[in-house]
Amino acid sequence: MQIRALAPHDSLDELTALLHAAYASLVAQGWNFTAAHQSVDVTRERLAGAQGFVAVAPDGRLVGTIAVRGPKAVGEDYIGDPTPPLYTTPGTAIVSQFAVHPDCRAQGLGQRLMDQAEAWARAQGFAQVALDTAEPATALRARYQRRGYREVGGVQWAGKTYASVLMCKPLAAGDSR
Repeated sequence: MQIRALAPHDSLDELTALLHAAYASLVAQGWNFTAAHQSVDVTRERLAGAQGFVAVAPDGRLVGTIAVRGPKAVGEDYIGDPTPPLYTTPGTAIVSQFAVHPDCRAQGLGQRLMDQAEAWARAQGFAQVALDTAEPATALRARYQRRGYREVGGVQWAGKTYASVLMCKPLAAGDSR
C-alpha cells in the first residue's frame, strides 16, 4: 500500500465512499460519526485548509485516509459546531477523517497513516496533535492512548448520539509514537 498526499485528481466521491465504509461498523454500534454519512461537499469542506493523505491499494483504490491541519481560528465553527478551545490553541494540529477500509484492517495501515499525519505536523512546527473520538469507543481510545495521546477534555457535538473525548499528544523532534 502506498501512502501519499491527497492529489487534485483523487476522487472525493471515492474518498467519501471510503469514509462511509470505514465508519459503518461504528454506525452499527449506534454512533453517528459525521464521516459515516457526510456528503461529498462536507468531505471537501473538512479538507479545506488541511493536508489530506491517502492509502492507495495496488489496484489504485483508495483504502485509507487521514487529514491534518493547523488550529482553527477562534470563533470559527467546526463542522457547524462551536470549536473547542483545544482546536484553537496555537501550535496544535488537528487530525480528522481518519479511516481504513474494513478489507484492509489489521495490516498496520492505520498506524502508517497516523505516522504520516504526525510527521507532517512535526515538519510544520506544531507542538502537539489533537483529535476527538466517541467516549464509548473504548477500543479507539485505547489505540490512541498507545500512541501517546491523552484525554484532555470532552465535548458534546450537536446531534451526536454520544459524548466525545478530546485527546492530545505532544510532538517531540524525531518521535514517531
